[in-house]
Formats: sequence, C-alpha cells, structure tokens
Amino acid sequence: MRLIKNSLLAIMLFCTIIAHAQQPTQAREHLLMDAGWRFALGHAYDTKKDFNNGTSVFSYMAKAGYGDGAAAEDFDDRAWRKLDLPHDWAVEQGFSPKGTNSHGYKAIGRNFPEASVGWYRKTFAILASDLGRRVHIAFDGVFRNSIVWVNGHYLGTEISGYSSFEYDITDYLNYGGDNVVAVRADVTLEEGWFYEGAGIYRHVWLNKTNPVHIPANGTFVTAQVNGREAAITANVTVRNDNKTAKIFNIQQTIVDAAGKALATASLQQLSLKPFEEKDFSTTSQLQNPMLWDIENPYLHKLVTNIKDGDKVLDTYTTTFGIRTIKFDADHGFFLNGKHVKIKGTNNHQDHAGVGAAMPDALQYYRIASLKAIGSNALRCSHNPPTPALLEACDKLGMVVIVENRLMGITQYHFGELKNMILRDRNHPSVISWSIGNEEWGIENSPMGARVASTMQAYVKTIDSTRPATAAFSGGIGSQGITTVMDLLGINYIANKNTDKQHQLFPQQALWGTEEGATVATRGEYMDDNKQHYRAAYDTAQNKDSYSIERGWKHYAQRDYLAGMFIWTGFDYRGEPSPFDWPSNVSLFGMLDYCGFPKDDAYYLKAWWGDKPALHILPHWNWAGKEGQEIAVWAYSNCDEVELFLNKKSLGKKAMPLNSHLEWKVKYQQGTLLAIGYKGGKKILEDKVQTTGDAVSIQLAADKTAINADKEDIAVLTVDALDKNNLHVPTAGNNITFSIEGPGKIIGVGNSDPTSLEVEKYVETVQVAPIENLKEKIVDGLVNRPETAVGYDDNKWGNAFKDIRDEAFAKTNTALVYRGIFTMPDSMADATVTLLYKCIGTEQSIYINGKLLAANIKQENGSNQFAVGKKLFAIDKSKLHPGKNVIAIVGSPLIRKNQWHTPNMDAGVFQIIYPAAQYKRNLFNGLAQVIVQSTGEAGVIVLTANANGLKQASIKITAQPSVKRPAIAE
Repeated sequence: MRLIKNSLLAIMLFCTIIAHAQQPTQAREHLLMDAGWRFALGHAYDTKKDFNNGTSVFSYMAKAGYGDGAAAEDFDDRAWRKLDLPHDWAVEQGFSPKGTNSHGYKAIGRNFPEASVGWYRKTFAILASDLGRRVHIAFDGVFRNSIVWVNGHYLGTEISGYSSFEYDITDYLNYGGDNVVAVRADVTLEEGWFYEGAGIYRHVWLNKTNPVHIPANGTFVTAQVNGREAAITANVTVRNDNKTAKIFNIQQTIVDAAGKALATASLQQLSLKPFEEKDFSTTSQLQNPMLWDIENPYLHKLVTNIKDGDKVLDTYTTTFGIRTIKFDADHGFFLNGKHVKIKGTNNHQDHAGVGAAMPDALQYYRIASLKAIGSNALRCSHNPPTPALLEACDKLGMVVIVENRLMGITQYHFGELKNMILRDRNHPSVISWSIGNEEWGIENSPMGARVASTMQAYVKTIDSTRPATAAFSGGIGSQGITTVMDLLGINYIANKNTDKQHQLFPQQALWGTEEGATVATRGEYMDDNKQHYRAAYDTAQNKDSYSIERGWKHYAQRDYLAGMFIWTGFDYRGEPSPFDWPSNVSLFGMLDYCGFPKDDAYYLKAWWGDKPALHILPHWNWAGKEGQEIAVWAYSNCDEVELFLNKKSLGKKAMPLNSHLEWKVKYQQGTLLAIGYKGGKKILEDKVQTTGDAVSIQLAADKTAINADKEDIAVLTVDALDKNNLHVPTAGNNITFSIEGPGKIIGVGNSDPTSLEVEKYVETVQVAPIENLKEKIVDGLVNRPETAVGYDDNKWGNAFKDIRDEAFAKTNTALVYRGIFTMPDSMADATVTLLYKCIGTEQSIYINGKLLAANIKQENGSNQFAVGKKLFAIDKSKLHPGKNVIAIVGSPLIRKNQWHTPNMDAGVFQIIYPAAQYKRNLFNGLAQVIVQSTGEAGVIVLTANANGLKQASIKITAQPSVKRPAIAE
C-alpha cells in the first residue's frame, strides 16, 4: 500500500513539474543573496578540522554531486555562526608578529592554518514555478581561491579574490524545495602585498532568466558626440539556452534620469540555434543630450527587451553616461572636449573597522571625502574593484583607472582581463584600463615590452573607446614597457625624467599613476621612532619619492602630463613603511584609515579645489615646550597669509603658487590665528588654540537619517572636548559604545597606526562534540538505570559496531547510548544548545542523568536518507565544566538497502558567547563608529561613555525604504 501511495505521489509531482515547465516563464529577477549565511573557520591542511571535505571514496572531482563534508547538501551547519554578507573574517582576527608586514600583521596566512580557510553555507528556496528558467549564482568577489558547490555539485574554482564570477546552477536545483550553496575560501597564499581581507567580502546574487536572455555583462553602450547630437550605439549579446531554435525581437529604449524615454530602436525576426550566443547592435540619435562629467555626473539608462511577439522574455537595464574622453600627448586629458587636469589618488579597498567588507554606502562616503579635498580621479590599486565603487564614482563624478591584477598573456590572464573589462565597460567614470603595476621582473626588458604590447592590443579588441595604461616604476630606457604603451603611467619621478620620456616618444600620452609618497601620522608633528609616528609636515618617504607638494608642482607645470595620482588617498592596513611590528597601518594617506583629513589634505584642498582655502598646523598644545620654536605651516590659495600669536602679528607673507608658507614660532599658550587675503582684502581665517583636558564627548554623524534596508550606514565621529567645547587634539580616552533601536555597530576605528585594539566585536561560537559514543542493547525504553550519571559503562562496546539491517531490528528493539562532551570552564554569559541529530526512530535524551527530552521521533517523512534534526536549549545548571555525560535511550535506525548508512552522529553542543561591548581609544582626540541599519524603521540611539567624561548620545532615524529584491533568509 505504501509503495502505491509513494508511486502516486511521484506521478503527481512529475505532472506538477511538467505543468510548471510549460507555463510562461517570468522575465529577469536579480536577487540579492547576502542575508542568512552560516560561517565557520576550517583548516588549511588538517582535513578533520576542515570538516572532512575531500575525504570520501569518490571526491567531488570524481563524480557529480559528491561534494562531501561541509560541501555536502545534508551537512549539518547549525553550529556555525550566522551572519550577513559582505563579510571579512580577517578583520575579526587579532594581530601577531608572525603575520606579514604587508598585510598589517593580521593573524591569517601561511603561519595561521587554523584561521586561513573559511567556509560559508546558505540554504535557499527555489520555487517550483522556476523550473524552465535559467538560474545563475553570481559573486562580486570572494577572497580568495574560492570553491563553490550547490547541492553537493562542484561548480568551479576562482583563484583570484578580486574577480567577479558566476555559475549556471539551473540543472542542479531542487525546484519547489530547499537548496544549499557552500563556499570554501583559502587565504593561505597572499595575492597582493597589502591587506586584502578574507571571505565573501562582496555581494552575492541569484539571477533568474528566460532561456532566451542577455548573459551577464551582455551590453555595451558607446556614444559618438558631434556638436549637439549624439549617436548612441547599443551592442547586446543574446543567448538561447533552449534545446530548440528560437526566434525573437530586440527593443532598446534610452531613458533619461527622470525616466523619460528619449529614443527607441528595434531589431525584428532574429534567430538563435540551441545554446547559441550572438551579438546584435542598434544605433539611436539624441539631440542636445545631457553629458556626464565630473561636475554634473548625469546618467542615462538603456532598457533592452527581448521579446517573442508581445511577450517579454528578458529585460536588461544598463546604466551609462554620454561623454567623450581624449588623451593628447602634448596637452593632457580632455573630458567632453574640455581640458581637465587629473587630480587623483590611489586607494586600496579596506576601511577601519570593517576591513574589506565595506557596505555600499561606505563607498559613497569615501568617494565624497576624496572629492571634498579636490580630487577628481581614482586609481584602483592594484586590482579590479567591487562594482559598488564604480557605481559611486558614476553617481558622484570621479574618473577612474580600473586595474588588472596580474600581467600575462596566457588564457588565464586574458580571461581575467576580459571579464574585468566586460563587467565595467559601461561605467562612464572609467577612463582607462591598467594592464599592470610595477612588474619589476619584466617591465624593463624586451619580454615586458612584448607582454605589454600584446595585452594592450587585446584590450582594444574588447574596448577601443578607452586607452590601456600600465604603471611603470623603473628608469627611462630604450626597452621595456615604456617603449610600447600608448598611455604610459609613471610611478615616482624621483628616479626618472618625464621630459626625456616625452622627448623620446612624442606620440605617447603620459600621466603619473603614483606620486608623492609622503609618510604622516594624523595629529603628530614630531617624529617619534619609539611610537612609530611621523610628523605631518609633507615629508617624502625616502629619496625615491617626492613630497606631495614637489610632485604636484612637477605635474602642474607640464601641459603634456595629464595629471597624477597620489599614493594614497586613504591610509590602508599593511605596508606601515618605514616601520614594522607593531605598526599595522600605512602612513601614506591624505586621509587616515577612518577618513579623517591629515594636514596634507588641506594642501590639496587649496590647490586642487575651486574655493578659497586656509589651514594652519600644528595644534597648539605643547606644554613643557614654552619658549621653544615650533614649525607653523599654512596651506592656502589666498594671495597672502598673515599669522598672529595671541593677537600679535608674526608677519604677512605672499603665497607662492602650489606651495605653502612657514613660520618659526616660539611656543606660548594661547591662540594661533591665520588670516588669508585676496586682492588685499581679508577673506578667510583659521586658528588653533591651547586647550584644557577633555571633559566631555561629542558625537557627530555624516547623516542623521539612513534607510531601514539592512544595508545603509551612518559614519560617526567621536570627539573629545574641553570645558570650552574645544577639540582636544591630544586626547586618548577609552570610549565605550552602546546602541539601541534598529541599528548595529559594525566597526570602530581611530587610525592609530600602532593600535592592536579589536575592530569588530562578534559573538564567539564554540562546539563541544559528543565523543566516545558507546552502546548497550536493552530490553525496553523506559526506566533505564543506564542513564544515571555515575553508571559504569566501561564494558560497553563502541556504538554502531553492528550493521543496522532488518535482521538486527528483529532481535534488538531498544538501545542505550552513552557519550561524553566537554564544557568550557566559564559559561556565565553563554547560551548552550544541543544540536541533536536523531540516532533512533524514537529516543529520550538525558544530560548528566537528568531528562532533557522524552520520546523524540525522527520524523523524516518519506526521505529515508534525511537526518532528523532537533534543537534543545540547555539549562546550564545541568552542566559543569569539564566532562559531562549524555545518555540516549532509543529504538534503532535501520538501513533500507545496502547503500544506505543510517545516521551515527548524535550532534554537538553549541556554546555561544555574546559579543562584547564595543569600545575604542581616541587617537589624537578622534575615533570613528560605523552604524548599520538592521532593516526595521525607527530611531537608533548611540551612546558613548568614558571615565571622567560627560557622556554623549546621538539619534539616527532609520526611515522606511524600499529594499532591494532579495532571497529570503
């Protein structure tokens, strides 16, 4: 009877699937897949600690669907930590002198095998109605060497931690049921020489399309602007994943920023063979189009519809900008026919408190901070960026060099380069593709010239609208990449002559891809080798680099140089030159690791900005140095600056172009005031004052309202004030933070380059496995003396020694299992849960002789291979530190056939310690807190406390907003 019932159910399910497959499929869905992942650290070489992945008789490389261990579909990941993406597990690790200098001494990498492999798993539902569609899982970036499985099926490996990639998972899915994606990332090998993060640190997406669809990055929009008219060419790739040929139409509509349709073009009666992919193109004319530029970054959209008659098969929206770019060998860079001097910065992809896992809103914060100091360009050093960064540059008006990770001409190198260009080619902010950076092994050789020439030519086959560049660090020579690049990037003019290069290659365009590597610690004005601080007076790192001022003067004075990119915009983790342990943050930034401006930023604001500017340094708290001379500098674009100490003039000086002014001032407490003059008239003033000790805390947010979408953030500045409400530039108080309402703290920082403080406070998950499981066959399930805590089980045999078949079941209907589990010494704040997996069809569980749960049924349904999973909260009074006893009385699980192995794992005890309260020391008076929405509307209240200081609170409104379409947790 059961066989007939199961057969009928199978027939009904098959008919339902066929019916859904014949129904019209929906258009495209692009779903965020960031919420509700499970995470645990594995191990670089110990397979047992790496969840036994790759240890089965058949590996996942041997047979389809044989992902084992944590890659298996039925792996029990309930004990793993739950989190949302983006996630960087490296920023959660501590510091160690055994870590590498280049990566900021974080305790990851080759010397830390227990912290260098991370596993992620997520269970997600797929509708039965999705059968017949194509489903892809897409990763914006996983650091690094990622392996991905879905439902135990191996999908592929992406070596680079910077490349976006996706997999077609259509035929591996359980339609109308749950599915599991597993990702293993391994950061044992460093890809760069700077902090890189670890894990799924960018977004993950689930894309559902019709079989006739536009593949990822399948459009390319270009514009030919002629006077008041623009010809817009829209190339589109269409793919047919049906098993039969298909006929379709293409309709493309250009839409302005207000949503108004400006032009429409179409192609009719097109055809594709099964699994064929082709490119198609339309051209539309626009009159008086709005152009994208730095001051007005106006964006259009191209909406491409693939249609079968009136039925829309796919809709693909492409954001683009209409603009022209030109690099002239004699006159530099032109945007929309207007000469623009490149005023750029280099930047890595990490930020204080969050590491490489930056929320999208933090990208906007950082780009806006760079624009505020006058920068108009950014170089992605030295890797393809997250797509969110380029979206911010598109919307805020910042031109970009997108940089390839590694030079080379093999299929691998070309594949990575092509994927980068295809992904980013529609961003109007992108003005150049960099094929490589400082490839010292080849850049000065004929081999380097061949490699660079080949890569440059290859770039042009994919995108001929932008030039390729390469960042060169050697001296000017007659061989190497300097001889072949159309647009040569120069790193550091201290050891090379740009005039000579221009003379030797007059048709070659030039710009400075790295310049002005100064070393400065925010708020420090005397070198301190013991504390690893460098005075913030624009001092070059060494003889091989220039100061910011000297570098900018060189580029500003030469029309043939398109401009320069300073090393760097922001400080970043790693490369703490010229220091080593315990320094772990670089000193090169114009802005520090939190984004607080250093004094160099005000030099740029004066000479890169378009508004009057005046800034003096240093601070004026120098107790003990009364009567000693202090170097006072003024950064300004005023005609003249006059300096006063306690209202006494110390002289008025004319401001040289692209320079600064200096005074030697004997210190006395009081006020140092600078007045800027333009045309003889006072227009600006800036002052620093001697302060008292800190008495209170001040909190300020970059915005006081955020979207309640689980993604948006507010960046808060924590400041120490004296009794006169003056910023105390030397304060180092320890501040503790608490938060209420629909928000959470996701990171804290202070930009102290030697700080070893915790940046992220996360819950700690420990696991106590059930070990040494023994068994005894008994004659009944009730009132068993074997469950007593002191029962002697020394003569019992190991559990599951006998084969659990029908013969066993006939003579053995009840068993008692006993095992031990070890609890930690301290459980005061912990929550303990038994994550049980049924080892009987019915069972009762005892902890240290006390009943935990009675008569628990496995309840597998019709799936004989499923494991009955139960969850029990444990009263900690039943536990004690050290060894504890679990006893299970139950009826045996029996295998249904020879290849079925009943569950023999009783589960684990999970011990969760809550995250500690966030805290941070002020560094030179400042710290930063990043607060993120938890998804609900309401008021977030952040409070800061410190011993001896008046506390401060700030309110941030999480306002109702439309969340991005997403997969449910």
